[in-house]
Amino acid sequence: MYGCQCPKRLYLHKFKPELCNEEDEQQTAIFAAGTNAGVLARDLYKDGFDATPPNSYSYHIAVAQTAEQIANGQRVIYEAAFQYDGVMCAVDILVKKEDGWHAFEVKSTNSLKAQHQDDAALQHYVVSKSGLPLKEFSVVHFNRTYVRKGDIDVKQLFVATSVKDYALTQENFIASKIDALKSILANKVEPMIEPGDFCFTPYECNFTNNCWKGITVEEMPEPYFNPYVDGHFLMQFTEQLAYPLFYMDFETVMYGVPEFDSSSPYQQIPFQFSGHIVRKMGRKPEHTAYLGDGSTDPRPEFIKALIEAVPEYGSIIVYNVGFERSCIKKLAENFPEYAQALLAISERMVDLMIPFRNKSICFHAFGGSYSLKKVLPTLVPSLKYSALEIQEGGTASFVYSQLQYQDDETRALQRQQLLDYCHLDTLAMVKIMDWIYQYLEPDIIKTT
Repeated sequence: MYGCQCPKRLYLHKFKPELCNEEDEQQTAIFAAGTNAGVLARDLYKDGFDATPPNSYSYHIAVAQTAEQIANGQRVIYEAAFQYDGVMCAVDILVKKEDGWHAFEVKSTNSLKAQHQDDAALQHYVVSKSGLPLKEFSVVHFNRTYVRKGDIDVKQLFVATSVKDYALTQENFIASKIDALKSILANKVEPMIEPGDFCFTPYECNFTNNCWKGITVEEMPEPYFNPYVDGHFLMQFTEQLAYPLFYMDFETVMYGVPEFDSSSPYQQIPFQFSGHIVRKMGRKPEHTAYLGDGSTDPRPEFIKALIEAVPEYGSIIVYNVGFERSCIKKLAENFPEYAQALLAISERMVDLMIPFRNKSICFHAFGGSYSLKKVLPTLVPSLKYSALEIQEGGTASFVYSQLQYQDDETRALQRQQLLDYCHLDTLAMVKIMDWIYQYLEPDIIKTT
């Protein structure tokens, strides 16, 4: 599969593993989530034999054990391993039903992806060619419509999608691709392949630090070089705002297997918000915040704290309104007793991203981006995410998901880091609005 993405990745993986990127904590957590989903899915077919080898260098043991268990009449095998023509695969769940053998590959996603089909096609090829006829081959993934109520219902959490027909159409391609990749490995000559978009599709290659070393992004073409500000549009934008202004930002965490009642696989669970209130033009902003404890469902207290924090009237300013609106809509669905108040908050939101997305404010330093992380250091150099321990939302989500496993001292430190990060998101919006107001009226009094 590495070789299908890029032959050079396969070569480096085989002969120069020391060049691999360091695995970060977030990536480790992603891999762990996939493993956990595979283990949980075993409850679909219980009492199976686990053929998992003692280590990654002993899959020959798994192959032998799988053959032995099949010969002895075992009907359910986990991590069933097969080898054909020098290619090995392990199927998450192998089940013998009345009509024959069914194979299931488990993926910790909400849908079937193209790369899942290719992965399954290779496995189908190896299993079938090794001598075991397969009646069916399916990819098992999360059911996005499942809503947890009490204990996890595994039969409702997972759905299976057949990929056998696709696998059969790929047999000739797989056979030729295997031969081509074997030749590369046999020659032991590193393929000369320039990096490109394929380095990140379908997954980021774990050798990007090696292959992209020394490569710089080309200068952005016009019109990004010359600063441009559309004062007329900004005037219209500010005229729609009503004081007090409440600057708001959410942070969310997603769990593949739902952690809480009234939640679904990979649902955005808001665990934190920051709010800065500017009651009148030039008035010093007041700050308010909420952060969950990391172990219990944060949403009930999040909702109550948010409703209490938001002023009864005035504009609510966010950056990328679609995100906060979708979070609030889902909260209203899951907690209907608060739906009226939540939806009223949603209706008052104004998106500060709009002037940047439509290029009404455009600077070369943005690099063609309108993310807050690019906009802030250009317009407000005194504020920097680089000064924080947590500098982006993905890290915030990961840190929160691990809070419950930390000791008291580490948990307290990381909670403060989460608060600092979200605080800067809303303070950044306050200062960016100051910049807009000052551009329109140079003598205007800034918030302090």
